[in-house]
Amino acid sequence: MTRHPLDSQPRDPGDAWVEAPNGARYWGRFGAAGLLAVDPVRGVLLQHRVGWSHFGGTWGLPGGAMHQGESAVCGALREAQEEAGVPNGVMVPRFTHVFDAGVWTYTTVAGDVVAPFAPEITDPESLALEWVPVDQVDDKPLHPGFGAAWPALRDALSVRPVLLIDAANVVGSVPNRWWKDRVAAADNLYARLEALAASGVASGELGLGLQQWFPAIVMVTEGKANGVCDAAGRVMLVRANGAGDDELVFRATDFAAAGLRVTAVTSDRALTGRLEQAGADVRGVSWLKRLLDQAPATRLM
Repeated sequence: MTRHPLDSQPRDPGDAWVEAPNGARYWGRFGAAGLLAVDPVRGVLLQHRVGWSHFGGTWGLPGGAMHQGESAVCGALREAQEEAGVPNGVMVPRFTHVFDAGVWTYTTVAGDVVAPFAPEITDPESLALEWVPVDQVDDKPLHPGFGAAWPALRDALSVRPVLLIDAANVVGSVPNRWWKDRVAAADNLYARLEALAASGVASGELGLGLQQWFPAIVMVTEGKANGVCDAAGRVMLVRANGAGDDELVFRATDFAAAGLRVTAVTSDRALTGRLEQAGADVRGVSWLKRLLDQAPATRLM
């Protein structure tokens, strides 16, 4: 949130200017973050900035200074709530873009709107809030920072990654007597995938640009493991009626045909060939296990 220049009493330790060696000033002692809310029908949510704010009169994203120890995703969502009345639970993060000035960073958090809402001007920093079709954003006088980032952000909006997990192969790679309780082993993997879905994946791991992505995760089980508990979380659980391999190939084909960027996880060589023919990029189980170990959850595998 950008504070009025005449108000010298910060409400949070993060509400302060940071000055670069070249004299450039940036708002937010711990960096700043903004929300790029993407609605499949209405476009992206833009804020017309009030005249007294930094680059007043331009259009940009609801956002502002982050709090100490706050993640960029949490900071962007909090600021969007404060400035645009964005309700809880209506956004699912898709990716982040970071501008790094050396002494300061600004993180754009792009998120998909999963429950339509009407934005509200809830503080004095906005002249207007407007849903703008993606192809009309350039028609607005944009905030310089947002304008510089917009081409990369716009291109990324067309990318939708999905992780397709061969649960039997992942669970079977760990010699922890999983065969004695296949359901418990599948439950364990599901919980760890939930943590990964929440924390995101570095862009380089998926061969994508920007900084971080939050891919959709689909876990396919078979046989006794179909008894896994479906927690109705971020991870989509698919219980194969027959062979898990056939279900994985079917899903990969379907996702690729829909334009999704599919990364499948298995170390089964025969299945790898079938998934690649279906249009998936295939990674081994060790790749996924490394990501799971990095996710902020207790290591169980």
